[in-house]
Amino acid sequence: MTDSLLLAGARLPGGALDDPLVDLLIEGGVVAKIAPSGDLVAAADVRVVDLDGRYAIPGLWDKHVHATQWALVSRRLDLSETASAADVALLVGDRLRGALAPAAGETLVGHGFRDGLWPDAPDRRLLDAVAGTRPVVLVSADLHCCWLNSAALSLHGHEGHPSGLLREEECFAVTRTLGLVEPTVLDGWVHDAAAAAAARGVVGVVDLEMAWNLDDWTRRIRSGTTSLRVRFGVYPQHLDRAIELGLATGQPVEGTRGLLEVGPFKVITDGSLNTRTAYCFDEYPGLEGLENSRGLLTVPYDELVPLLGRATEAGFVPAVHAIGDHANRLVLDAFAELGVGGSVEHAQLVADSDFSRFAELGVTAGVQPEHAMDDRDVADLYWSGRTSRAFALRSLLDAGAELALGSDAPVATLDPWMTMAAAVGRARDGRTPWHPEQSISRQDALAASCDGRSTLEADSPADIAVVELDPFSASVDDLRRMPVAATLLAGRFTHDALS
Repeated sequence: MTDSLLLAGARLPGGALDDPLVDLLIEGGVVAKIAPSGDLVAAADVRVVDLDGRYAIPGLWDKHVHATQWALVSRRLDLSETASAADVALLVGDRLRGALAPAAGETLVGHGFRDGLWPDAPDRRLLDAVAGTRPVVLVSADLHCCWLNSAALSLHGHEGHPSGLLREEECFAVTRTLGLVEPTVLDGWVHDAAAAAAARGVVGVVDLEMAWNLDDWTRRIRSGTTSLRVRFGVYPQHLDRAIELGLATGQPVEGTRGLLEVGPFKVITDGSLNTRTAYCFDEYPGLEGLENSRGLLTVPYDELVPLLGRATEAGFVPAVHAIGDHANRLVLDAFAELGVGGSVEHAQLVADSDFSRFAELGVTAGVQPEHAMDDRDVADLYWSGRTSRAFALRSLLDAGAELALGSDAPVATLDPWMTMAAAVGRARDGRTPWHPEQSISRQDALAASCDGRSTLEADSPADIAVVELDPFSASVDDLRRMPVAATLLAGRFTHDALS
């Protein structure tokens, strides 16, 4: 049985509608030839698929995903539309009285609240009033804080906590336990999430779940989750184990059909904007003079440098979370001291003098443009006077930095078309563009979403998305809802809506 395929009658982005169509011959999972349509004569055993003038582009990547959390979110109480702590309490009460209430003794888990602009504060007593002794854990949209009632606080070792709002590592410890679902059940949810990503043209993700991801993804792929390529991150708590196994960034994992690869070494050095823990040079309004008024540095510089040094000596490429401008400065300083490259994940607020350092140091900016759409109002409040350098994609590109776009799912939806639309349009929901001077071109957005591939070329992997509109000329609204007709991974269809 041949693995050859001829994609006939394709358009490449950027051309005129009357430009000649092209055919793509795929052999052995690689684009073997690209030629004017009709010039390639397919052998009798080669499957021919007519694209009928649709656009063929490199398959898309999401360079920052928390796969388990993304899969779990669809099973949790959605808090994304709440505007106050009181709103949340009403939703929690309704769920506990309804048909979808968890069984007795089980924890009700919600996700997606953003309290940065609320008129009232999250408090355990609000949840106690509607939940009683039923444990409730609500995870913020940014994953950096969680809100528990008294019953849940007792379960997780925080009995007597004054507010029930846990931040950073205390929150992470709770959310790790929430992911302890029966593996076969969780794997099914991840399988569904991967299929949904493939339906949006995605061929690969970098999974930065805060877990030991090697075994999970090996098991998933071997049991049939084969619609994505995956690079998995390693966190400091697992570094010794990874080194003992001889793992290093870029190393393929045996027995996974070429789909699984060791990814970066992930370190989180500060918090987030909505949680007011992103580490900044300036104090947060309303927190002046208080402890951690400038945010929270979770890995001090004198710990970060030797940690990154040990990881890079073992062959890992660092991916370092930094959101506040002071955190970004310290991470860039660490890269400079060590003389190594890697990525800064998020790079949401950057000092003017630091933009050029990304290119000078060979550090990629791993950015999530949809966060700017979610956080524009809270940024205007807490980073007032500094938002010209917040989510500053154009400034990074103009300074020579390489961009890698992602979603940080479930913080934003795992859909690169939504990501690209935010990067290009800087607007959503009918609002005026926010700092439109920081928008980037459609070509730049696509290139930053395709794992370094800007166009399909001969001898490149046959990881391809087939779309209905030209991504170089589509409106921002059309980008956001781009119809995807097919997705191929190594020449194998993972999504097919052509017929």
